[in-house]
Amino acid sequence: MSAVLAIQGLTVALPQGADRPHALDQVSLDLNAGEILCVVGESGSGKSMTAGAVMRLLPPGVAITGGAVIFEGQDLATADEATMRRLRGARIAMVFQEPMTALNPLRSIGDQIGEMFRIHTDLLKAEIEARVLSLLAEVHIPDPRQAARAYPHELSGGQRQRAMIAMALALDPKVLIADEPTTALDVTTQAQILHLIKDLQRRKGTAVLFITHDFGVVAEIADRVAVMQHGLVVEEGPASQVLNAPRHAYTQSLIAAVPPLTARAPRAISAEPILVMQDVRKTYRTGGFLGRGGRVTHAVRGVTLMLPKGATLGIVGESGSGKSTLARCLVRLVPPDGGSVALDGLDLASLTRRQMRREAHRIQMVFQDPYGSLNPRRRAGELVAQGPMIHGTPRVEAMRRAKALFELVGLDPASTERFPHEFSGGQRQRIGLARALALEPEVLVADEPVSALDVSVQAQVLRLLAELRERLGLSLVFITHDLRVAAQVCDLVAVMKDGEVVEHGPIARVFEAPEHPYTQALLASVPGRDFARKN
Repeated sequence: MSAVLAIQGLTVALPQGADRPHALDQVSLDLNAGEILCVVGESGSGKSMTAGAVMRLLPPGVAITGGAVIFEGQDLATADEATMRRLRGARIAMVFQEPMTALNPLRSIGDQIGEMFRIHTDLLKAEIEARVLSLLAEVHIPDPRQAARAYPHELSGGQRQRAMIAMALALDPKVLIADEPTTALDVTTQAQILHLIKDLQRRKGTAVLFITHDFGVVAEIADRVAVMQHGLVVEEGPASQVLNAPRHAYTQSLIAAVPPLTARAPRAISAEPILVMQDVRKTYRTGGFLGRGGRVTHAVRGVTLMLPKGATLGIVGESGSGKSTLARCLVRLVPPDGGSVALDGLDLASLTRRQMRREAHRIQMVFQDPYGSLNPRRRAGELVAQGPMIHGTPRVEAMRRAKALFELVGLDPASTERFPHEFSGGQRQRIGLARALALEPEVLVADEPVSALDVSVQAQVLRLLAELRERLGLSLVFITHDLRVAAQVCDLVAVMKDGEVVEHGPIARVFEAPEHPYTQALLASVPGRDFARKN
């Protein structure tokens, strides 16, 4: 079978001072017509840099220094910019990880898809509009005419990703590069996008280079798999062979880190509650004038749940189900509109702002984005010491405690002098944990704390959370849309949909015999479900 795209000995140099000399080192890969080749590996392995090199969209200071990228008889590694402009979008198209940043917020969806035809074809305006509507229908966006008129912020995450796919497929490219296109999506939307890519690839014969760090996704769609580590391809072969009989130790370690979907053996948990939510409600109103009209969103609708002492309560559901709003109500980042949140008998929802400041140390939060939640201008040690200092701890003692906490979460105490950007994503999440633990909370609310992390780093952070729960006697509220993660860390689980809890109970019971159709649909949508069960 002749390759549609042949990457031959591709070497990409990093700027001086980087952690290694090459982003890609002698990378060779063939992509054949009508196949899906998944490129997997951790952050920094060179996956996205491979896509960037093929498209010739590399960051400043990063350059191709060797090898070739052969497409339709041309070497893209040495092609001039005019050639690349002609090929990009038309013959080789790309779908990016975050459609909100890839789409222009000031232009309608239809206008942005139509631009593909305006640049590369001589079609008339009416023909372009018809093609845009046809493409939106093809990627199963409801009401294509309305979607074409909408701006990116008016569509859901899944719809924005579908619009990106429609744009990428507008001119029937021979090669589609998808760079982590489902990472930010919840399981049901992810399943729909993967099905869509498979369906389009099968019908149009497109060759797909699919970049991901999720082995469930690989098990779902890959024909062949290439595993990358530190800019090298360490293993390549048919998906069944790489997933079920991996040869390289690195591939074996990545697959071993994939959490199974089966809940672990239940622990004995206390019957004594530490946190009781009773009829918690939160409504958002946007737009309108003087409180009239506008849009009303019932984010949390009468949630009643109990967290036993020393236990982990998982809250799962799709984006927009109300999980994160509930988390913010628990720590009073947003005040609930009704109901009570009792921490060891004290109703936090009824406290004044001043009273809440005094009690805030008892319930702390770890956020999803370990970079966005850390002040980039402060040193890591100061960020951890800040809370105790606000509550009256002398600076010297607070900094001493910060170093001890760094050691507790598996970081070098000497690294307290570094700034957040000098740490990896997993290390930054550990700093976030240390900061939350600095005030010695009784309850830790973790909002998607591992969703942005690679599978092996994710496994390390989850192990750390379990150790800290045992060692410090913590009780955890764990918010996630990743059901495999929930299965490994939670004792109890509550499933949320449209602001309501539709099912809750011990996680083994809910996952093995779900009663609500929504829970059943969530579990059925997990990519590579059978693979996850085997591993």
